[in-house]
Amino acid sequence: MRVKDYHHTINIWLQSLEAYDIARLLAQPGPGAWSLGQVYMHILEETDFYFSQIRICLASNDHAMEDCTSEAKAMLRNNAFPDAILEGPPSNAFVRQPGSKQFLVDRLVRLKTLVAETDLLIGRSLFHGKAKHPGLHYLCAEEWFQFSEMHFRHHLRQKARIESFLERTFGKYEPQTNLK
Repeated sequence: MRVKDYHHTINIWLQSLEAYDIARLLAQPGPGAWSLGQVYMHILEETDFYFSQIRICLASNDHAMEDCTSEAKAMLRNNAFPDAILEGPPSNAFVRQPGSKQFLVDRLVRLKTLVAETDLLIGRSLFHGKAKHPGLHYLCAEEWFQFSEMHFRHHLRQKARIESFLERTFGKYEPQTNLK
């Protein structure tokens, strides 16, 4: 079930890309505000980190007795981030723009394969280690996996705000066709 849910969330992001050209993906709503492309880059880069943490958890029993914070427990129990704009680490100011729309599509499609493969690895692992999250303390592989999908969904609210800006600024996107 969790792979199906994760794939559903990835599909939302993939389908949304169809409505934008690269100019719209790079447009920032204001000074210091992320473009839609930067949101995509952020979720993909963070997912790379989360999946590296899953691999750490699946490689040993290190930190198996450690615990996550009560905030993390509540988020995991609710299967959602708090309904709030969260301030990330200072490194978020340096999220890069995507080089192309196709880059984002390719990364999301590859992620769907990685999600399915990782779910199988989690189910077959003999290890139950945990890896430390920068703010939520220790999470096991299953929790990192869940957290990763939750992170994608959390940014849907931000995506909607940016899409509203894009529609107000550029109007509805009409893809160019080469019909003559």
